[in-house]
Amino acid sequence: MDEFDIKLLKALQEDGRLTNNELAERIGLSASQCSRRRAALEESGVIESYHAVLSAEAVGLDVLVFIQVGLATQSPDSGQAFVKLIDGIEEVQEVFSLTGDADYLVKMAVPDLKVLSRILNDVLLPHRSVAHVHSYVVLDRVKQTTQLPLRYLSEAHGTQAPAGEAPRRGARSPDRLGP
Repeated sequence: MDEFDIKLLKALQEDGRLTNNELAERIGLSASQCSRRRAALEESGVIESYHAVLSAEAVGLDVLVFIQVGLATQSPDSGQAFVKLIDGIEEVQEVFSLTGDADYLVKMAVPDLKVLSRILNDVLLPHRSVAHVHSYVVLDRVKQTTQLPLRYLSEAHGTQAPAGEAPRRGARSPDRLGP
């Protein structure tokens, strides 16, 4: 992965609908070079997919909720039963297996609190794999992005950071999080 690959990834994260010609113009390569690089990044799994991001509110899903789930037992059967249950709930957008007090964190988008209550009380809580749930209704979304920070690629591969991003080598910058 070099500077051009990183620029290509940054541009596609900003606008996944870019044509190879538009992409080439942005990063300073020919359209054929961009096409080959994009195909290689797709083949290697760096680029997983392309999709439209919909507005939940515009499609009537006004309530975003996070639910911590504790399993009834720490057995493989319990975990598998929970994953099967979650797979059947269309409102579930993401599920994370966790360390700590909760076993899973579930993100759901629902139209209203009545639907949330039905899912919690009629689907999750009665299920044999679930011991307890704690739900957190989102009041306001402060930040939302699907873009990953790519400056770490520059550091890992010893390349220059893409245009508009300062290199992050050496001393810690006050705006840099993590080790």
